[in-house]
Amino acid sequence: MKRQLINLFQVCVLLGIFFPVIIFAGPTLTLTTDKKNACYELGEKIGWHAEVHGDGAAGIKTARYVLKEGGGKIIGQGEVTFQAGAGNFQTTLNEPGTILAEISATNGSHHLIHALAGAAVASAQIGISSPCPDDFDAFWTGKLKELAAVPENPVLKKENSGRNGVDYWKITLDNIRGTHIQGQLARPTSGKKFPAMLVVQSAGVYPLDKAWATGPAASGWLVLNILAHDLPIDEPKAFYDDLTQHALTNYTAIGSDDREKSYFLRMFLACSRAVDYLSERPDWNGQTLIVTGTSQGGLQSFVAAGLNPKVTALLALVPAGCDNTGGLVGRKPGWPYWIANGAGRDPQKLLETARYFDGVNFAARIKCPALIGFGLIDTTATPSGILAAANQIHAPKELVMMPDSDHLGHDNTQAPFTARAAVWRAALLAGEPAPVK
Repeated sequence: MKRQLINLFQVCVLLGIFFPVIIFAGPTLTLTTDKKNACYELGEKIGWHAEVHGDGAAGIKTARYVLKEGGGKIIGQGEVTFQAGAGNFQTTLNEPGTILAEISATNGSHHLIHALAGAAVASAQIGISSPCPDDFDAFWTGKLKELAAVPENPVLKKENSGRNGVDYWKITLDNIRGTHIQGQLARPTSGKKFPAMLVVQSAGVYPLDKAWATGPAASGWLVLNILAHDLPIDEPKAFYDDLTQHALTNYTAIGSDDREKSYFLRMFLACSRAVDYLSERPDWNGQTLIVTGTSQGGLQSFVAAGLNPKVTALLALVPAGCDNTGGLVGRKPGWPYWIANGAGRDPQKLLETARYFDGVNFAARIKCPALIGFGLIDTTATPSGILAAANQIHAPKELVMMPDSDHLGHDNTQAPFTARAAVWRAALLAGEPAPVK
């Protein structure tokens, strides 16, 4: 009988006959705050509202919740009872910070279901977790001098852009200590002068997609898109997979206890050199030079603008690498998890080195307008760290807080930043000031 059923199914597929399939999704949990924007004042009551939905929801009577200040220190926990599928609990926070609320329950099949929600309290007052090193500026000034002693030696190889009206090149620039910057350059075929855009990359080891440069170029930008690593930009996938699994498995921990050997040293200096290169090109309009990136790219955007005053605006989505020392004040440090990734090394050396590569300290040196987007349930680029960094920026800035967004923006939860970034790019492309709200 089993063989006959399989054969019947195969015949139906071949004949194009299909039957509806009913899927029982099971229960789900949702968690929200009583304020849509999730923003509160010091000591203000924060109301959390939990609901259970879907098949089997009636069988779930309670759920456990945990409240974590800065995503780290537990400041409350308990049980919420559902009545008609809903339950509530409250908390307060008497100091500036963020709260990550986690709620979980088991359904009748003993499957765990959970939800996250976030809140921000006196967000404009959230401070950094440790002071900037006294010699931070001296250190980076010295590194920029080391870089300046190395000629740029740009090598461009023109290739087909794949887009009408767009010119495209692969490009290599020299960096410190025999390393290189590898990337792609694109610009409109017609015209002489263009606003410039530096695009920096998220974490991971992967090739560059040509569209990341040619897309903005088709809109009128002179675009330089650089890889975070000194690697060819368009090798087969297997090439990058091998590096991910072996030599660069945990590249963020390379040299993490020595500021002269940190993997981020070359990466950060590459950002400043890329800005210099764009500013020296005869087809730059001499007015607008923006830097943009997501996650690790957001961190590099802070670095580029903090190190190089030629940057005229930055657009950073979920910038990582902010508040590396957050654990000192009970906050959860975000990626690259500087201290945790250095297990087995001297903790004091890790802490000292981390501060020279922390986004909060570059943010304090940013002089251009900044657009920064972040999610309150992001556990990779933590909102407490991003807010601590943003509060160090004294230039015009606009923060896009997305209460329901995680790091990857599932369910289109990063749409508010995407919309504002489009408005910013349009204004800057037209030569207008940054439209800071």
